[in-house]
Amino acid sequence: MSSERLSTCATEARPYIGGQAVIEGVMMRSPRSYAVVLRRRDGTLTVKERAMTDTRKGVLAWPLVRGVATLVEALRLGTGALRFSAEHYEADLEAEEKKKGPGVIASCLSAFRTITGAIVGIATSDLDAQPSGGQTKSGSSMTFVAMLFALLLFVALPQAAAAGASRLLHIEVDIRSPAFQVLTGIFKLCIVLGYMLLMRRIPEVRRVFMYHGAEHKAIATYEAAEALTVDNARSKTRFHPRCGTTFLVMVVFVSILVFSGIGPLLPRLNLGGVVENILFFLMKLPFLPVIAAITYEIQRWTARYCLRGPLRLVLYPGFAVQGITTLEPDDTQLEVALASLRATLWREQAQEVPNATPEVTQYRDFSHLMEQPAYGASNRA
Repeated sequence: MSSERLSTCATEARPYIGGQAVIEGVMMRSPRSYAVVLRRRDGTLTVKERAMTDTRKGVLAWPLVRGVATLVEALRLGTGALRFSAEHYEADLEAEEKKKGPGVIASCLSAFRTITGAIVGIATSDLDAQPSGGQTKSGSSMTFVAMLFALLLFVALPQAAAAGASRLLHIEVDIRSPAFQVLTGIFKLCIVLGYMLLMRRIPEVRRVFMYHGAEHKAIATYEAAEALTVDNARSKTRFHPRCGTTFLVMVVFVSILVFSGIGPLLPRLNLGGVVENILFFLMKLPFLPVIAAITYEIQRWTARYCLRGPLRLVLYPGFAVQGITTLEPDDTQLEVALASLRATLWREQAQEVPNATPEVTQYRDFSHLMEQPAYGASNRA
């Protein structure tokens, strides 16, 4: 990892670009644009792009508040992009495998979207692009399911595991004590790593992680102000300081500190082990946005000021876990990531923002897409 050059942040004159890997594709977003590019089974490219509105203004642009707004928007856009990619992947598979009967593949992919969307979606996204408005009711429902799943996996399960371990080992640890929070944090980190390693064994998710690497390489090329070509992107690092994987790792440590501080201040009802644990879990819920907001600001600061010198060590835990959630992409995957980036940038560079209606277009291959004046002109940031 030390031999790979860390990507630099976007300058004030050039907007942050965030992204997320999806099923056989990459989503990119910027303050005024949103694009998803998919590689279909026949090698063609499907491009969905639209103009967006930057909603992070006024109160939503304040420190701490902007972190919660960005995370919610990343989940909303990310789950929508995952749903779009899964629908096209499903259609391609059904066209190829009609013998399996209708509904079988659809059911499997529906479960895939629900189960993996919560964590894989966050882990393969970059969280510091400006939020953009627009969301369907179905997308909101999927976001709610994803957040509920993440809540159970990241908050309820680690606390239950810590309580169970303390009883099993006959260790008297008060659930409000810092020691219990450290134990919970250890289980939380183990669950994150175990979940990612398990997901990595699924062939479809493994390819998502390859597209995650392609997304990082494309953004690193953009942030280096180099031509957006496969040759330039290929040599870039697949680790990025604003990655959602790093955010998840930071959340573990921030939650230990926050709950260690507020735990002793929460009311004690003395209603018994299980009931007390449930009540403590419920009392922690209002503080989760605070943890997300603090973590966002810390990640934003480290991504800007810890890229070089001794402070770079702060980024290494996140990069280590990114070693699980990012894999080296092939050139066809880099083409998809660069195509998505180009589709996003052309609206940013336009004098007037075009119609916000989503448009889905097909291209024979990357060369065909590059022949389009708008995308071909988006060669540099």
